[in-house]
Amino acid sequence: MLITEQLRTTRRDDMIDITRTVAAAVAKAGVEEGIAVVYCPHTTAGITIQENADPDVKHDILMRLDEVYPWEHPRYRHAEGNTASHLKALTAGASQTVIISGGRLLLGRWQGLYFCEFDGPRNRTYYIKLVRTS
Repeated sequence: MLITEQLRTTRRDDMIDITRTVAAAVAKAGVEEGIAVVYCPHTTAGITIQENADPDVKHDILMRLDEVYPWEHPRYRHAEGNTASHLKALTAGASQTVIISGGRLLLGRWQGLYFCEFDGPRNRTYYIKLVRTS
């Protein structure tokens, strides 16, 4: 089963917690055992699993990514001027796979799924592919 989700990002760099949306898709589909693949089809955004208890973690991650991949660099050649967002998306990755067990996402106590925006604000799409294994 393939589910298409839409969201509107509001900042250039952001990490949006999508855990509840993915968990709701699993529940609605009635998948008891399987996997959920969450995929981002954009080259300036990504999907990651990260701590969801302390909002300072998101802040620190985004701050450090800005330090590692600054928006301005004298050797960037990409004409659109968003090389940093492509590099950040490369670091985050385009997808995550989560095991479904007992009808629930098998995430650690402090883990959440995040849509990572690196070139917003924009209208974005991501996909949830649910695969039953029993």
